[in-house]
Amino acid sequence: MDEQWSYVGNKKNQRWLFYAWEPRYQRVITHVFGRRTKKILKKLMKLVKPYKFKFYCTDDWKPYGAELPEAIHVVTKKLTQSIERTNLTLRTRLKRLTRKTICFSRSEELHDKVIGEFISRMWYQPV
Repeated sequence: MDEQWSYVGNKKNQRWLFYAWEPRYQRVITHVFGRRTKKILKKLMKLVKPYKFKFYCTDDWKPYGAELPEAIHVVTKKLTQSIERTNLTLRTRLKRLTRKTICFSRSEELHDKVIGEFISRMWYQPV
């Protein structure tokens, strides 16, 4: 699981993309948008619940430790190369996720739809 931020309107209005990455098939299996809060993480966890995972690999953000089962939660950077590569791919292909850009969304709805549609076409509906 990972997250990355962008903004809507100005940099004070941060918008986070949380997503679950399945490394065996190299794909995003579910995603949500929102602020970087425990509430949004719970929303992602509801979407991930039907899947059976052997372990969850995350960074050291405290809400992950509270929400994920301790027995299968691994906090490490060693196993995150493919998910960080995905972050770079998203930033490269979508200007809205680039940190220094002149292309940004003016509404949260449009922001979420553009990025969500890209994720949908790239990983949920491969041609």
